[in-house]
Amino acid sequence: MAAEVAIDPVAFADKDVLRHLLELYLHDFSEFDGRDLRPHGTYGYRYLDHYWTEPDRFPFFIRSGGQLAGFALIRFIDGSADMAEFFVMRKYRRQGVGTEAARMLFDRFPGRWDIRELSTNTPAQKFWRTVIGAYASYEENVTRDEVSQHFVSAPRRP
Repeated sequence: MAAEVAIDPVAFADKDVLRHLLELYLHDFSEFDGRDLRPHGTYGYRYLDHYWTEPDRFPFFIRSGGQLAGFALIRFIDGSADMAEFFVMRKYRRQGVGTEAARMLFDRFPGRWDIRELSTNTPAQKFWRTVIGAYASYEENVTRDEVSQHFVSAPRRP
């Protein structure tokens, strides 16, 4: 396991930090969704402001050893927690940072969860199947465009 992992709510004052991390994420994600940069050189994330204006959305920074290591964007749809976006910077991958951050988020929002991956994003499918499978029993749906896992979380006992 890497250094201590933490998930911290993103304050509105840190929205630009999250915006910059989203650009790194969207750059990596373009390998799977084929998105191109907009004319002014960014990808953009149309729902960013919604995380401070809608009560059912929650932005988090992921930290490892106190350093910024990624982010997670959680939203609730019809009473289920949905992992809208999840990103761990390359430096922190394969060290347990993403796994621990995901578990902490599952514990923080007990109840029904939905996780979705593009059908082209096989690394994410492998990650989520491993993480969720170690955490809870889950159902999986596969369509032509996406793979999704559905499960119920309950906080871990010490």
